[in-house]
Amino acid sequence: MSNELLQLLLSETEDHMKKTLNHLIDTLMKVRAGKASPQMISEVNVDYYGSKTPLNQVANIGSPDAKTIVIQPWEKNMIQPIEKAIMAANLGFNPQNDGEIIRILVPPLTEERRRQLVKMIHIEGENNKVAVRNLRKKAMDEIKMLQKDGVPEDEAKKSEVKVQDMTNHYIKNIDELLVKKEKEIMTV
Repeated sequence: MSNELLQLLLSETEDHMKKTLNHLIDTLMKVRAGKASPQMISEVNVDYYGSKTPLNQVANIGSPDAKTIVIQPWEKNMIQPIEKAIMAANLGFNPQNDGEIIRILVPPLTEERRRQLVKMIHIEGENNKVAVRNLRKKAMDEIKMLQKDGVPEDEAKKSEVKVQDMTNHYIKNIDELLVKKEKEIMTV
């Protein structure tokens, strides 16, 4: 019974750490690295017949080259609402339409803006590391509680080592993601 509780605890802890890492991955995908990407406008919601609808549910979004995002609405009458939504999202983009599609020319990042973005991703990365460490602390506390409730000491120690290994693994993954994204941002 106690072994099952430890396995459940380890499984839940790893699950939460995975979710933390995935959250960071999603966040980093939205950070602009000088190249045009459909994720840059993924947060934009369009007024679609009175309800706020994600842009990707009313149009095809593509990036034909590193400097352009192309949006092709499924209905022609959606061009104006999509343009308004992009402007309202305050992303610093100036959409242009030709009556068929909307083009967004992504301006190159300045050196200062690149440095700001790097600082921002490092702050986000540190927040995610703190979240992973908090999950480790919570798991360690629960292991100690289970040990007081009769789990053998050697089983508890093995579980603590596994939790620490998990923590090291996810912290290392976070660091690798940050290095990769920083290089992507700083590459002109």
